[in-house]
Amino acid sequence: MTTAASARPVQRYNTTAIVLHWIVAALIIIGIVAGLLGMDDNNPNVRRIIDFHKSIGLTLLGLVALRILWRMANKPPPLPATYSPAEQRLAHVAHGLLYALILLLPVTGYIHDSAFKLAAQHPIKLYWLVPFPRIGFIEHLDPATKEQVHSIFFASHVWLGYALYVLLALHIIAVAKHHFIDREPELQRMLPTRGDEAA
Repeated sequence: MTTAASARPVQRYNTTAIVLHWIVAALIIIGIVAGLLGMDDNNPNVRRIIDFHKSIGLTLLGLVALRILWRMANKPPPLPATYSPAEQRLAHVAHGLLYALILLLPVTGYIHDSAFKLAAQHPIKLYWLVPFPRIGFIEHLDPATKEQVHSIFFASHVWLGYALYVLLALHIIAVAKHHFIDREPELQRMLPTRGDEAA
């Protein structure tokens, strides 16, 4: 049986937005796994795993900045008309928080890594190949201040990670609810298939 919602044409994001969305989503999952594996100090490959986690974070920082610029220049398709005003506001707030978290996580990671007391012994190499600088003025802080910066931003990085886990879970649950229960074409809007494009 065709519902009114399913009969309406699907207004999809455009190809660039879709590609960026799924690349960012994949990198977030990979980054989370690498971050968790990097907590095992008994793993002989822990330094390589941590370096990979850093590489993913810095890549995400660039891609999310690009995604935000693209979104500012290209208006996204409207939310389904069946969304209540409260649902629309909640969706906008959730998206804003997701963008903020995905930006703040690599920023806090980059800062606390730059303040790491053994940073000189473990230079950043993107994907183990390309040297990448740390934040110079943080590297040259006095040891006591640097240790304080490291502690504050490491704790921030960890707690922002927990917040991201919660928000990602809520995002997935919301998409599943709209797709399977409300029968709204929520998932199709971000799938790489032919159809109406908006932004």
